[in-house]
Amino acid sequence: MSRTIHKLKARRLETLNTPGWYGDGGGLWLRIRPSGSKSWKFIWIRDKVRREMGLGSYDAYTLDDAREMAAAARNLLKEGHDPIELRQTEQEEERVERIREEQEARPSIRTPTFLAYAKKYIAAHEGGWSNAKHIWQWTNSLEKHAKGILEISVDKITPQDVADALKPSWTTFAETAARVRGRIENVLDAAKAEGHIQSPWENPAKWKGNLQFLLPKRKRLVTGHHAAIPYEDMPEFFEALQKREAPAARALELTVLCATRTSETLLARWREVDLDRRIWTIPAERMKMRIEHRIPLSHAAVAVLRAVAGGKSCKPDDYIFPGQKPYSPLSQMAMPLLMRRMNLGQFTVHGMRSSFRDYMGDETDHAETVIEHALAHQVGSSVTRAYRRKDAFEKRKTVMTDWADYLQRRSPNFAAAGQQTRAANLEEVA
Repeated sequence: MSRTIHKLKARRLETLNTPGWYGDGGGLWLRIRPSGSKSWKFIWIRDKVRREMGLGSYDAYTLDDAREMAAAARNLLKEGHDPIELRQTEQEEERVERIREEQEARPSIRTPTFLAYAKKYIAAHEGGWSNAKHIWQWTNSLEKHAKGILEISVDKITPQDVADALKPSWTTFAETAARVRGRIENVLDAAKAEGHIQSPWENPAKWKGNLQFLLPKRKRLVTGHHAAIPYEDMPEFFEALQKREAPAARALELTVLCATRTSETLLARWREVDLDRRIWTIPAERMKMRIEHRIPLSHAAVAVLRAVAGGKSCKPDDYIFPGQKPYSPLSQMAMPLLMRRMNLGQFTVHGMRSSFRDYMGDETDHAETVIEHALAHQVGSSVTRAYRRKDAFEKRKTVMTDWADYLQRRSPNFAAAGQQTRAANLEEVA
């Protein structure tokens, strides 16, 4: 039997000079360019896209070194991470730390530029932010959407400077530009508090009474939220969904029954569910609010999970809805694509939560706080939450059972509504 990994021999590589790609297996390759230079590469496929990550030159790393790095990258992929993105995040963190140390090591000679102080601000606050992606978003958004003020001293920036910097993205990327304006305001306030800006001074990035006269008012979405199937039509949609055999159909079925977010369903592992006690416990690190969320499973939800398990003994760390690649979850696009195939592409998966919320609010007597708990929303003020430490779990059992019972009814309006939507779509295409 031929080897699947560790195919290359160190001795052979020492004398190998012919340009080309030489595979060691498991995604590890040695590339020899026509110039004679040799470098290690790690290659994998994700969502049908080829990804390539350089591991360093042949002269700097031995074959054993490259194998260790490739093994580490494979482990990251098994855990659902992207090795390139994680490495970029680590490099950015190191760069920010290096800049901070350099700034602390030398006395301040002049007022810092906006970019220099923004990096210092980010480094000082990143410990309180939830994840590395948020840090990256701060740095990237300022460098991309506030280019016009990056090299200006913080004490010299004017409202017109800020307006000119934001104009290119103000209408095209309205939400992003609004966040960037707020971040600029925060950075400049911090610079003032640290003594880099002297009074009298008014923050040039402030909106009210300031930038509101220099920038057009942003257009806000009228509907504002994810397109949702009217709850009156959900029973017939659910019946049609149950007839589908694809794994994405079972994932969407569970998502609807439990009113969960897409990622909460797709990243679920078998260790999170207790089918005998009918409880699904999503750990805090996977929740939007970073608070553990327990879901009382209706009989219908348990039936979906048992059908997915197929009577097999599932490993605790396995994804409930695995993707086509080993150790990876079902694609984020699996459920939206399924809805398109059902001629319901105008609606969103996240909108199912709105359908649940509308039904519960309009057609049932369940308390608002219990419904909000079912959606894993924060309920009440911080003071209220400090005293209210339970999650209304027992009451939510009835909520989820009522929802499952309702979904298994039929609405005569659904077919007609679907036909009207399809006709409208055909007219638009024509």
